[in-house]
Amino acid sequence: MKFVTGNRITLLKNGGELFPALIGAIDAAKDDIRLEMYIFEHDASGIGVANALMRAARRGVAVRVLVDGFGSRAMPAEWVAELRAAGVLLLVFRPARGGVDFSRARMRRNHRKIVLVDGRVGFVGGINLIDDYTDNESTTDPPSPRYDYAVQVEGPVLAQMYPVVLRMWTSVKWFALKKRGHDLSPPTVSASPVGPSTLAFLVRDNFRHRRDIERAYLQAIRHAKHDVLIACPYFRPGRQLRRTLCAAALRGVNVTILLQGAADFPLLQTATRALYDDLLAAGIALHEYQPAMLHGKIGVVDDGWATVGSSNLDPFSLLLNREANIVCTDPHFVAQLRASVVDEITRNAVRREWREWRARPWWARWGSSLALWCARGMASLMLVRRD
Repeated sequence: MKFVTGNRITLLKNGGELFPALIGAIDAAKDDIRLEMYIFEHDASGIGVANALMRAARRGVAVRVLVDGFGSRAMPAEWVAELRAAGVLLLVFRPARGGVDFSRARMRRNHRKIVLVDGRVGFVGGINLIDDYTDNESTTDPPSPRYDYAVQVEGPVLAQMYPVVLRMWTSVKWFALKKRGHDLSPPTVSASPVGPSTLAFLVRDNFRHRRDIERAYLQAIRHAKHDVLIACPYFRPGRQLRRTLCAAALRGVNVTILLQGAADFPLLQTATRALYDDLLAAGIALHEYQPAMLHGKIGVVDDGWATVGSSNLDPFSLLLNREANIVCTDPHFVAQLRASVVDEITRNAVRREWREWRARPWWARWGSSLALWCARGMASLMLVRRD
């Protein structure tokens, strides 16, 4: 990790905080907007952001949008044509094809959620451009929004983000159009400090940065002295990370993990539950979020380390997808993020106790083991190492 000082970071919870800030930044753009998104949905939230992008393009701002071919496969062709007609340059990363293809090459997705504006402000996190209530199995009335986080960052850390986004854009442009062509250089990022926060931008790719995010978690947890807090919707870390979490708990660190209660992929949730026995036996506190789907991916360690981003702790994020996270060592931000997650756990999560979990009927235990076996088999089909 390359930490850089002099930044400002703002925590944004759910689409209710992200989308107005994002649209405001786009409407204030003067020269350059670059957006990478896994899901760009044709609903009220997605249309709101798309309209802001089109307004920017029509007033002469260079707007580049890169969406994932699987996550955004439902984008209507007419909507894509409207964006392009307004002047938005739009590319698709690995367009979805007909039929089922479990090859490693086809299953590599761009799972990042990044927006950069004019070299002055950026957004990173786990929130897609989709309504919080869309495709959300909420258990409350009125329904609760999907629980997620993003951050708004300003300052020198943006200089780490632009080359990553540019590299992805030029790569996809080459494969899509079979020509390199001239592309505008990224805007200049000022090195002048704008805030007190020390930040690092981490990515997971299939080249030089295959394990950067995983290593950041491992390093932070190994050095934890009193507290580790993780929220992760799709949690199936490899053996090394599981052992590191258990070792931290066994040496007296308070390890708390918030997982999905309302699941969008029941098979994966059941597979995750097969890991509960070992985690609970080590003294790790496991909570399941109840009101709606948990989608946030965060980590907090002690008083001086936190991360927010798109990366889950599972084989897809750690071994296959392209991901992006921000790491922050600002104690004020760390405390703010911890307080937000602890508040959600206190109000809206159920804790799983070790004795209760061990007392489950045999068929439930066998079902979890079978789901874990199936999940590992799926990973093997995609040529992903199990751990």
